[in-house]
Amino acid sequence: MKKGLTLVYTGDGKGKTTSALGLALRATGRGLKVKIYQFIKSPERTYGEKIALQKLGVEMVQLGIGFTWTKTPEEHREALKKAWPIARDAVMSGEYDLVILDELNNALAINSFPIDDCIPLKEVLEVIKNKPSHVHLVITGRDAKQEIKDIADLVSIIEPEKHYYNEGIPAVKGIEF
Repeated sequence: MKKGLTLVYTGDGKGKTTSALGLALRATGRGLKVKIYQFIKSPERTYGEKIALQKLGVEMVQLGIGFTWTKTPEEHREALKKAWPIARDAVMSGEYDLVILDELNNALAINSFPIDDCIPLKEVLEVIKNKPSHVHLVITGRDAKQEIKDIADLVSIIEPEKHYYNEGIPAVKGIEF
């Protein structure tokens, strides 16, 4: 019997999205239908992973407007209010075998402005519990809510031991974006 799994990649280390994208690559190679939504990244920027995934026929949709400090709280709230129903409906449609909700944990962890009326944690938990039985769901981002970790099938905590940012090296094209 095939059971769709819920996997959570969280922690302060680099590699959460990269892990999810590796899974998307594997799933695509095995003929699974994959859809990826990003809750923070903006469609106004170009990302290497989106370019590569397009070549493979995998759609990645940026639903955000960038880092929380780049726009007003109200602009972020509006974007997240629009984003959640799109992602929720894709998971619940059963159309995809694997849905990645990249940066959803980041969005849920925002504390500089109200978020629960934009992406209600209760609804996220209901989607995880009630998604179609064949759908695999991946949720990435820092500061995963304990309630999500409690009902996930897998939780990987990615922590840094050393990072070149600490040496003053900025984001590198092809590595971070």
